[in-house]
Amino acid sequence: MSHVEEYVEVNVPVRTAYNQWTQFDAFPAFMEGVERVEQHTDTLTHWVTNVNGVHREFDAQITDQHPDRRVAWMTVDGEPRQAGMVTFQPIDASTTKVVLHMTWIPEGAAETVADKLGIVKRQVAGDLKRFKVFIESRGTETGAWRGEVRQG
Repeated sequence: MSHVEEYVEVNVPVRTAYNQWTQFDAFPAFMEGVERVEQHTDTLTHWVTNVNGVHREFDAQITDQHPDRRVAWMTVDGEPRQAGMVTFQPIDASTTKVVLHMTWIPEGAAETVADKLGIVKRQVAGDLKRFKVFIESRGTETGAWRGEVRQG
């Protein structure tokens, strides 16, 4: 199993950063390799990705969500098998630290090599930097879901 943790500081209030992160259909705007994310229910999302020519579709379940604090998920079918959590920490009234933790099981030799070379870590860092540009350039979120999900 592999793990990555990356963070970025964004110059928007915690509420704005969190609200934008709940808009999964906007992820392709800042996540490299994500073609589409569909939210089927409050807790079930369907992902379509294409990373280095490898096309995948999988479902992910939101397992824990608390407004302005965190969103956690895990895949429920398909590959890659992964789980993660993003947390939102207010630095001051207009700055938020966004921290992404992710664990996954590399599938096959190519993914194992990519993991060892730090490619996944760099992609996650790049996605967070693109999120920063996306939300700061807008200044406001594209929408929000303020519901709460408790593990269970």
